[in-house]
Amino acid sequence: MSAELPVMGSAALPPRRRSLAGVIALAGLLLAACSGNSSYFSSSPFSSTPQPVAAPPAPATTLGTGQVKAALILPLSAAGNAGIAGQAMRNAAEMALAEFNAPNIQLLVKDDGGTAEGARAAAQQALDEGAEIILGPLFAQSVGIVGQVAHTRNIPVIAFSTDANVASRGVYLLSFLPESDVARIVQYAGSSGKRSYAALIPDNPYGTVVEAAFKQDVARRGGQVVVIERYPHDKAAMAGPVKIVAQAASRADVLFIPDGGDAVPDVAQGLVANGVNTKKIQLLGTGLWGDDPRINSTPALDGGWYAAPDAAGYRNFSARYTARFKQPPVRTATLAYDAVALIAALVKTQGPQRFSAEVLTSPSGFTGIDGLFRFRADGTNERGLAVLRVTPSGAQTISPAPRSFGASG
Repeated sequence: MSAELPVMGSAALPPRRRSLAGVIALAGLLLAACSGNSSYFSSSPFSSTPQPVAAPPAPATTLGTGQVKAALILPLSAAGNAGIAGQAMRNAAEMALAEFNAPNIQLLVKDDGGTAEGARAAAQQALDEGAEIILGPLFAQSVGIVGQVAHTRNIPVIAFSTDANVASRGVYLLSFLPESDVARIVQYAGSSGKRSYAALIPDNPYGTVVEAAFKQDVARRGGQVVVIERYPHDKAAMAGPVKIVAQAASRADVLFIPDGGDAVPDVAQGLVANGVNTKKIQLLGTGLWGDDPRINSTPALDGGWYAAPDAAGYRNFSARYTARFKQPPVRTATLAYDAVALIAALVKTQGPQRFSAEVLTSPSGFTGIDGLFRFRADGTNERGLAVLRVTPSGAQTISPAPRSFGASG
């Protein structure tokens, strides 16, 4: 595989930014040479989607023999899905090193056991061993603790939590933030002439985040929210909220249902039972719809729109991962791969300033397995997402993911 890094839009950048443009492609350089979007929240705390069977957790160790040390903090020995995700992410990090063509980095792999105190100890140990940057941890309560430890040494953190509340200056989230999905799908709906919105939102932490983002984005684009109802994850108990929204649906252009395949079909069928013609109102979702067979096989959801990364990168990654480790990856494994590929590219191209805030928050961003992304100064991220349409034969892209952010921040 080629290790050449393509340049995007370098002519428009000042000298320092031109050098940053050379790392925009990051893991994309590997995918281009090597070459069903499952729900990309499948390993987040917002979802209970079953995960593949894990291999035995590996002990803390080092990966790579380069001069630049970076810590990788994961819940390798944690119980249940946390340990499964941690092991898959460690595997993905190992794969990134192997595919990058001998990067000058050494990963100090630390097991936090899935606890905040474990993460604190892991971060302190890694910094004492000379880590210049920390990748991880996975869970929000641990990210805050690690950020505090790293801040005392002026060391940046690239973490994997989906909770934007733990992002801050110097603590960057390389994760699939629900806010990005909402912004993209509302933007597309608005550009398609939709102005009035109804919403049925799950009564859980994910729903709370999505509802706030939804109200903000609709207002920002001059739209109007006609009705919002929260529903519990129980088919009988959701009947009341569904009926309320159904009664108001005639005043809305679109109906937003940001939930997964274990609930959305029931919600849609409840709407139909209450007289809503789902062919006359545009249904919207988030990445939780994720080309899910349960979504695609529900007639009432046919034609619905949702935002998600382009599927091609993940399919390619999943095939390579499965061939290497003899089992499929969890969806969050791409985050560890992209994090390692990013720092490897920065070490190769950016010299002593490789992990500075200026470099990490380049407005042009980077391209990983799941497409374009960039870190904001406040630690959150922005992703270039596609808009897909539900069909019985699988998701179809109706608005491709952007290829660049341009030079604006």
